[in-house]
Amino acid sequence: MTADFTDFLIPDTAVSVAGLTDYIRLLLEQDEQLRQIWVIGEVSSANNHRSGLFFTLQDPDGQAAIKCVVWSGQLPKLMQRPTVGEQLIVLGSIRLYPARGEYQLSVWQALPAGVGLQALRYQQLRNRLEAEGLLDPQRKRSLPSHPQTIAVVTSPTAAAWGDIQKTLKQRYPGLHVLFSPATVQGEQAPESIVKAIERVERDGRAEVIILSRGGGAVEELACFNDERVVRAVANCTIPIITGIGHQRDESLVDLVADENVHTPTAAAERVVPALADLYNQHQHRVVSLQQAVQRELETADDQLQGLRERLQRLRLDKQVQQQMQALIWQRQKLVQITSGKLQQATQHLEMLRQKLTTLDPKAVLQRGYAVVRQEDGMIVRNASELAMGQELVIQLGQGEVKVRVTGKKE
Repeated sequence: MTADFTDFLIPDTAVSVAGLTDYIRLLLEQDEQLRQIWVIGEVSSANNHRSGLFFTLQDPDGQAAIKCVVWSGQLPKLMQRPTVGEQLIVLGSIRLYPARGEYQLSVWQALPAGVGLQALRYQQLRNRLEAEGLLDPQRKRSLPSHPQTIAVVTSPTAAAWGDIQKTLKQRYPGLHVLFSPATVQGEQAPESIVKAIERVERDGRAEVIILSRGGGAVEELACFNDERVVRAVANCTIPIITGIGHQRDESLVDLVADENVHTPTAAAERVVPALADLYNQHQHRVVSLQQAVQRELETADDQLQGLRERLQRLRLDKQVQQQMQALIWQRQKLVQITSGKLQQATQHLEMLRQKLTTLDPKAVLQRGYAVVRQEDGMIVRNASELAMGQELVIQLGQGEVKVRVTGKKE
């Protein structure tokens, strides 16, 4: 049975195509979110025209696409010109083209996505910091030459912390090290690093701070380009040295720090001198001082001999006596000054010798202490590490004894 189309009545609410299109246009163009929206996608096609650049932006899987246009007057203002195959982030507004009943994105700005966007943000932040003078080399402070207390900001589980401790202990025994733990990777890292630096500042004892972590991928080191971390380092009242990663481009934290090196170990080596090197330098100064004094004495003797010969030729006994007395006085003064300097140098040398003796583990054993080791040579620090019947070796000031665990009290 066929329908009788004459039975249908055209309602009074029917609109024209133009009316429907205009209605849809108003819905799209007056929507607050669509009037200024960021869209990310891949440029699948691009066509230059006299009026502007027309291109298509699509998702990587190709399941959705949108037509875009950049009018000629806006093209020079784009950070990145749309090119086929590139990932972009574009800012624009939705516009409807009534003649075809199609909508498109009218683009105002285009930025590189992915790594390109990170590089752009890095450069923009660097430009701001440079404009503020935070990268000026004249802002950088000298590190203390012989710090007694230093602080380390890094992860407690990272190998960097162990490397720093080992290096500091080898180079400068007895150094006071403050550890301020921080997360150095991931979204929580920037805030954690800032709090760790502030913690050291509030404590007030550290003379220098080491900010460190081991090597990693670029994205793992992103926290050291975070503006919060960069400004915390730049504004810190305590000198900071960074030892971040290995062979890489410098991070913004490296640029604002007072000094930077490429590894945690290098940072520890830069912060404190080696005690053995200090001793050798002192010995060299003592030898140099003795040589200088000897040269002065030889010069004085030569001058004295020359005056004697001159006076003998002139036969001026009185003047000879006066000059002799003056030379004797000068020589006595020189000897006194030299003796004083030698005494100071000797006292300093003795102080260093006593300090080295105090740090000698054998000296500790001679005072009645002992070192307890397991059979594999590991030092016992906790009774809970031992088992009943386990054999141990006790190192005394003179000799060793072997014992067996028959009981323990934790």
